[in-house]
Amino acid sequence: MKAQVLQHSSPMESRPLKLADLPVPRPKGREILVRVSACGVCHTELDEIEGRIQPRLPIVLGHEIVGRVENLGPKATRFKVGERVGIAWIYSTCGKCSFCLEGKENLCPEFRGTGCHADGGYAQYVAISEEFAYPIPDRFTDSQAAPLLCAGAIGLRDLRLSGIKPGQVLGLFGFGASAHIVIQVAKYWGCQVFVFTRSEEHRSLARKLGAVWTGNTEDDPPQKVHCAIDFTPVGETVPHALGVLEKGGRLVIAVIRKRNPIPPLDYARLLWDEKEIKSVANITRQDAQ
Repeated sequence: MKAQVLQHSSPMESRPLKLADLPVPRPKGREILVRVSACGVCHTELDEIEGRIQPRLPIVLGHEIVGRVENLGPKATRFKVGERVGIAWIYSTCGKCSFCLEGKENLCPEFRGTGCHADGGYAQYVAISEEFAYPIPDRFTDSQAAPLLCAGAIGLRDLRLSGIKPGQVLGLFGFGASAHIVIQVAKYWGCQVFVFTRSEEHRSLARKLGAVWTGNTEDDPPQKVHCAIDFTPVGETVPHALGVLEKGGRLVIAVIRKRNPIPPLDYARLLWDEKEIKSVANITRQDAQ
């Protein structure tokens, strides 16, 4: 099969992904073989390519995968050949630890990421355990469904972890792919959404998607927000997000890494009123489903 393989990390300008011929995986046990129809591109891939995240090397990247079941392992029973499925960032976990048993597979010490610790979807075929593949509703095309397996799944997890309730105000810092989806779900839940982003183009899009207020990342909104989600890759947004957060509110930091450190936080001014900071680590199967 044809695949784009990363042999070593290097700047994107050097074009480190190389087209290669690889054997088609043979599904074992409860694995299924999926013929890839579409695979989205995530910023995580750029971090892997350039070495900010260290994948197994060589590796086939890609974790927003949609395709059809081509073959079944001898113990696979969940899907039939020809069914359309999606594969997300969560490739496998131990299934036995306390985190896995509680449905918190994202915290499993043996968590493996698709396209990071195991070959992903920048290829014609990919094999994965049927436990970590998900049926795709007919209402989505392949290209529509693929980004939902990452930006959509992690965005939904961010919203759940924020604790936002209908009628409350949600603040979104940064307005990339995941935030585009989050704002639509939050509006559906009956929330008001404030969007903080430096780009006027992004602010305009946010208003079209239903934001009741938009501003720069340093601007003060017309009122405090009950919950906030920080999608930005920079640490400087965190103090301001805490500053515009209502008493007892929660800030969710929804990135794998910050390009620069979070500045020192004035506890009395920014955290005293029972405010919380919550990190997000990967996704669970429930998020992807």
